[in-house]
Amino acid sequence: MYEALTMVRRELGPDAAVLHTREVRARGLLGWFPGRRQIEVTASCGVNVPSRLPQPQQETTVPREERPGVPHEVQDQISRLHAMVQSLCRRSQAAGGRPDLPEELFRLFTDLLDSDLGEELARELVERVRAESPGVKLDNLPLAKAEIARMLEAEIAVTGPIRVVAGRRRLAALVGPTGVGKTTTIAKLAAHYRLREKRRVGLITVDTYRVAAVEQLRTYADIIDLPMQVVSTPREMREAVARMANLELVLLDTAGRSPKDEVRIQELRAFLSEAGADEVHLVLSSMTGARVLQQTAERFAAVGSTALVLTKLDEAGGLGNILPVLRSSRLPLSYLTNGQNVPDDIEVAVARRLARLILRLEEVKQENDSTRIPGEPI
Repeated sequence: MYEALTMVRRELGPDAAVLHTREVRARGLLGWFPGRRQIEVTASCGVNVPSRLPQPQQETTVPREERPGVPHEVQDQISRLHAMVQSLCRRSQAAGGRPDLPEELFRLFTDLLDSDLGEELARELVERVRAESPGVKLDNLPLAKAEIARMLEAEIAVTGPIRVVAGRRRLAALVGPTGVGKTTTIAKLAAHYRLREKRRVGLITVDTYRVAAVEQLRTYADIIDLPMQVVSTPREMREAVARMANLELVLLDTAGRSPKDEVRIQELRAFLSEAGADEVHLVLSSMTGARVLQQTAERFAAVGSTALVLTKLDEAGGLGNILPVLRSSRLPLSYLTNGQNVPDDIEVAVARRLARLILRLEEVKQENDSTRIPGEPI
């Protein structure tokens, strides 16, 4: 697609508008087998085509069923690149026909889009690296991305791990929507602090809406040999916390709440108030779209979130979607998780590593990753 769009710019000029793009296959051997995949682009330098993207603050999208036969990821990439070219053409016209991005920056721009960064954010980063790093050779893509990673690192806040002090109880609660991995993350933290750091750890769960979740946590508690309390009312919460006064770390698992359910959010707030939580970690899945992540963080601010945990990094196609929520929520990151293995697939959040993960300069899974919570598997 990048090569096709480059041909459009070269043959028709920067004012060209993309009218249609599609993926096609040439006829193969004897016409029986599919041939090579090709990209077909229809463009014109004399037609002004309005943007197909929804205007700001609109939710309309092109239904999937109206674009049959093309994989979703290809549809999304084509839509982003189509909008990008149109934006470049409009800006070029405003500048008197001169393209506002040199060829090397255009390539960097498309690479950022492939990292799941939105168009506005990608353009912002490209403009910043051009303005703030005049000594960087922008035609060197790895070098330019490394400079952007440095910029992102400077704006990503982290908290470090949960700090447990001997002789003092620390209560950390995990909250968030359903299905983001709260219970598994609790188990990883409990196993680490109990088995590796030899701390006195206890578990409390208020996830009485899903019986399977309670049994899952109870299984972990039995294996690791931890005390566990199940509570269903704020009063029971107060009593359960009191019974764990002699422990060093109490981990509180909560039921998944829909960000749109104000009643459940307030109920969760009452539980946390009775527990007297020292830390409230909002758990979010990195597979969720940027807009939903931001909305979720806004709604859960009512329960007193103090940090973010990002899960399922190993399942996400790209991580550029998490940058907007880091900016808007202003919450620091505490942990990243990248699999289901307990207690191994969790690491303390490090700004440099996350910035490089967002730009795909590092792999999510690394054998000897120094940022991972240290120790051998259980």
